[in-house]
Amino acid sequence: MDSMDGFDVMNPQCPSRVVLQRLGDKWTPLVFQSLKDGTRRFGEIRSDIGAVTPKVLTQTLRTLERDGLITRTIYPEVPPRVEYALTRLGSSLLGPLDAVREWAEANAGEVLASRDAFDDAL
Repeated sequence: MDSMDGFDVMNPQCPSRVVLQRLGDKWTPLVFQSLKDGTRRFGEIRSDIGAVTPKVLTQTLRTLERDGLITRTIYPEVPPRVEYALTRLGSSLLGPLDAVREWAEANAGEVLASRDAFDDAL
């Protein structure tokens, strides 16, 4: 592994590759967008994202919690209240993820036009 920290995503056995794959997951960037302004409940995150099943969102949240990117706080109420928030490590990803989101929003039209032109040429 060649990088300064001993990790190299280009090495198939490097654990940093798993981290990169997590960030490229379909739902992870959307969870971060939902949590970037503060603590949210499961239903709020799901509503923000839209079109994600409860099962998949639960799996995504558990994985992000396991990776130390979000916290899950359960309040001893009836019914129990559960809230999610970004950790310090998770918050450090907001800049890079916002840059990718902004690029996607700014360039979606051009990408779609290129896709259409490619498909038309087939």
